[in-house]
Amino acid sequence: MARSKEFEINEVLDKAMHLFWTQGYEKTSMQDLVEFMGIHRRSIYDTFGDKHALFVKALERYEAKQTSKIKFLTQNQKSIKLVLREMFESTIRKEGEPIGCFMVNSGVELGVLDPEISSLVNESYTRTEEFLTTLIQTGQQTGEIKKDLDPVVTAYFLMNNWLGLRTLVKTTSDQRKLTSIIDMSLSILD
Repeated sequence: MARSKEFEINEVLDKAMHLFWTQGYEKTSMQDLVEFMGIHRRSIYDTFGDKHALFVKALERYEAKQTSKIKFLTQNQKSIKLVLREMFESTIRKEGEPIGCFMVNSGVELGVLDPEISSLVNESYTRTEEFLTTLIQTGQQTGEIKKDLDPVVTAYFLMNNWLGLRTLVKTTSDQRKLTSIIDMSLSILD
């Protein structure tokens, strides 16, 4: 008779995500994962596959959680500018998460070496740029954002600044500096 799993998949996947996010792919060993996830090595292989497959699943889980957070923002904010500000400010205000961005970290560490990871990161960036474009267009229709801005190019600009901020938070805790970057980035919308 087969033994039932004694763990909740998303709970242990979140633990793997946290460990990969903190240490990176290369520095994280299977033994680290076994110890941090609190499950047997065999259970990891049976449930998720090898280390690379687990990493991909953790990255996909991260993307889903980030998308959910952004959707929540848009549902609870009436102002497009406030949604954009909250996106940027959430980057410098980490509550219980590792600093930086798991997606950015993964792209930097593995993007050139691993086509699958590169594709996942690029797809995530593209979805975010499309989301930003839609927000900008909506803001232009309501008069909240200047109409003479090209929504696509502005989305690229904001995405680039947001990614830079998500990298910079790993090396500085100067809130004044980080906030001034957000202010300058969003000032183009006025």
